[in-house]
Amino acid sequence: MPSAYELEAMYNAPAYAPPRTMTIDDVVVRSFLTLGTLVVAGALAWVFVPERIANAVAAAAVIVGLIFWAILTFGRKVNPVLVLGFAASYGVAVGVISHAYNSVYNGVVLQAVVGTALAFGAMLAVYAFRIVRVTPKFVRFVIAAGFALLGLMVLNLLVSIFHVGGIGIRENGPLGIIFSVAAILVGCFYLLLDFSSIEDGVRSGAPEKASWLAAFGLTLSLVWIYLELLRFLSYFYSRD
Repeated sequence: MPSAYELEAMYNAPAYAPPRTMTIDDVVVRSFLTLGTLVVAGALAWVFVPERIANAVAAAAVIVGLIFWAILTFGRKVNPVLVLGFAASYGVAVGVISHAYNSVYNGVVLQAVVGTALAFGAMLAVYAFRIVRVTPKFVRFVIAAGFALLGLMVLNLLVSIFHVGGIGIRENGPLGIIFSVAAILVGCFYLLLDFSSIEDGVRSGAPEKASWLAAFGLTLSLVWIYLELLRFLSYFYSRD
């Protein structure tokens, strides 16, 4: 029979265990799962998607990925299935695009992968040593720059319907190179925002599921940097 002390402890014990909060380890594990899903999907698309339907498959994958992105961004629900679904669909698109680039510029994909890894490592060091501080003003600047780049891309696409080359930001020339460098830098700055968000989440005791959202953000930034590096490097391959 329990003693009076044990009965009192049982009575005062909480009715349920508090939910576990997010840790850096959680983010690392979820990020590996998300990026691993993207890489596997990309490798399968590279090998098995026929060239004759590659454009259609890539377009469909991007549309599906955008649907997952919209649900995750505006639905305010963290769902691992949605995050992995986004990674898989974008992995297919990245795999098809990478294959197309590598067919024309042999070796560019490996260089872009290495460049993306170096960019990630450099930004992690920049953030860890507080070389660049993520202040509210910096956050506003990066978000505004990101929207400005996307706006220019949409404008270029619309103009390209009536004029070959659009406004020239995606052509092999000084303007195209400058735009690609700016896009890569903005992608790197978004990594700093991701690191800051992760640190804030761990410090404030965000729920464990929030680590999936952190992995989602890191994947978005890395895919952006990788694709921009592909295009940037291709400019110099075409000049050989």
